[in-house]
Amino acid sequence: MRAFPLSARPFTMPLHALNIAIAGASGRMGQMLIQTILQDGRHRLSGALDRPGSAAIGQDAGAFVGTPTGVAITDSIEAGLAGADVLIDFTRPEGTLQHLSACDRLGVKAVIGTTGFDDAQKTRIADFATRHATVFAPNMSVGVNVTFKLLELAAKALSTGYDIEVIEAHHRHKVDAPSGTALKMGEILAEALGRDLKTCAVYERYGHTGERDPSTIGFSTIRGGDIVGDHTVLFAGTGERIEISHKSSSRAGYAQGSLRAAEFLGTRTTGLFDMFDVLGLRN
Repeated sequence: MRAFPLSARPFTMPLHALNIAIAGASGRMGQMLIQTILQDGRHRLSGALDRPGSAAIGQDAGAFVGTPTGVAITDSIEAGLAGADVLIDFTRPEGTLQHLSACDRLGVKAVIGTTGFDDAQKTRIADFATRHATVFAPNMSVGVNVTFKLLELAAKALSTGYDIEVIEAHHRHKVDAPSGTALKMGEILAEALGRDLKTCAVYERYGHTGERDPSTIGFSTIRGGDIVGDHTVLFAGTGERIEISHKSSSRAGYAQGSLRAAEFLGTRTTGLFDMFDVLGLRN
């Protein structure tokens, strides 16, 4: 994996150093998170978790960038979380929940970027957050979350006369569809329009569908190649189309946003937050 330059960060509040553990340490996102922590230099990589049977178990967590850390990748959740202030987790729902059980016992806060949770699993995360501060968001990118805010404003202004479609594209290895980011976009749009996404979302079109119901929000999913993540919301009116898009060329933005989320949790003890809270976009 190539190194990337860290751009100037607008978040300049003085912070104490955090001990940060990374789940999924050998995966693409896990490696980017480790690289970000090492290049940032203000915080310490305290642990690196991976699934049992991974070929990376026992390797130094910084080996892939040629920077020894003294932290070995482990499949022992307790060992990987020992001494951590915050866990950053971009794995899969079942793994994340297993990690949270250990975080609960050890008093470790969590930044969760995993997607694909069902309602019952989200309830478990909310329960965890009553005891340990948590940032839970389908996308940690600063740019994506600014896009979310733009969509909220656009939906309110274009509430009548425009059909809304959410189009997302990801790499061939992504296992859930639509993406968590696309679903979050749908939730934001539906809330701004006073609709319930559970009843107005259309995820499939095939055969004779009839005319489009103007009250629906459509979703289209593309999977292929090594696409990191592209999201576009189309507002199609009569005589004009408006598109709001975000395209990721690397995972660096997700990793840098995750680090800001971990810093946000540094002074908080309990509560469930998202990136709007981290970035001050709530109001």
